Amino acid sequence: MSKPIVVSGIRSTGNLHLGNYFGAMRNYVRMQEAYNCFFFVADWHALTTHPDTKELQNSVLNVLAENIAAGLDPEKVTLYCQSAVPEIAELYLLLNMLAYKGELEKTTTFKDKARAQPDNVNAGLLTYPVLMTADILIHRALYVPVGKDQEQHLEMARNFAQRFNHRYGDLFPEPQAFNFGDDLVKVPSLDGAGKMSKSENQNATLYLADDDELIRKKVMKAKTDSGPIEPNSEMPDYISNIFQIMTLVSAPEVVEQYRADFNNAAIRYGDMKKQIAEDMISFIRPIRERAVELRRDTDYLRRVMTRGAEQARESAQQTIREARRLVGLDYLK
Repeated sequence: MSKPIVVSGIRSTGNLHLGNYFGAMRNYVRMQEAYNCFFFVADWHALTTHPDTKELQNSVLNVLAENIAAGLDPEKVTLYCQSAVPEIAELYLLLNMLAYKGELEKTTTFKDKARAQPDNVNAGLLTYPVLMTADILIHRALYVPVGKDQEQHLEMARNFAQRFNHRYGDLFPEPQAFNFGDDLVKVPSLDGAGKMSKSENQNATLYLADDDELIRKKVMKAKTDSGPIEPNSEMPDYISNIFQIMTLVSAPEVVEQYRADFNNAAIRYGDMKKQIAEDMISFIRPIRERAVELRRDTDYLRRVMTRGAEQARESAQQTIREARRLVGLDYLK
């Protein structure tokens, strides 16, 4: 019996951060044993924000190295670069015929990006959810390990799959978010404003490439206050965020002790942040060191991408042939 198919990708801009890891990569590693996994570096998606393309190749290799360093095994999963699979672009074109301007303009990420880059509201930015859908459906994936901020896009992917199947004939499953029954994780920013992000406040985001001292510096600057005045006070959102970050890397009994300290109005945030910093260093350091080692071997990373592209295209070609047949575009058969 064939394994269920999983697809997910990460944009090739900058280094990966804690939100990437706990939002998706942690599940990638767990999935590789039991599922047929296609994981890609999303370089086409990166172009929507007009990055310096001279740095794009370096960013792709960095992201690939960090994925492997975080636990992905190229012998068990298909690792590839999005642009190496042109069939994705063809499916993207077909799906664009089923996507409507009004619904695309309502997506949260489009509105956020349009506000952030008002001079660069391009068509690729508007149709980002359609390309994401093509990434998923090209392999007819059933599961997508995504972060909480991508739930809306995944719902749109199901809508586009339904529309294609209704108009042309059944081809695509309706992809579902899959995190082994856990809640989707949204890692908060250290400054108490939103989530960790590659493009927002870099001083409030912990990257997998950060060195020990930088981690300490960032964590110690995390937003706190003078502490509760009386026992069992309501916890402010920015303090709740610090506790949420602590739960990711610290032992449960350590977290519970600091919660008890907060409830007893006896918490020392300086001590808490020192604890988080050291636990964060213990978590990030082995990933960072392994990524640095992998990054030195560019030939190996290129071999991984080449083999992954071949495997991904074999799967994608089967899907696009069937899509053409159903749409009626197989004139040369």
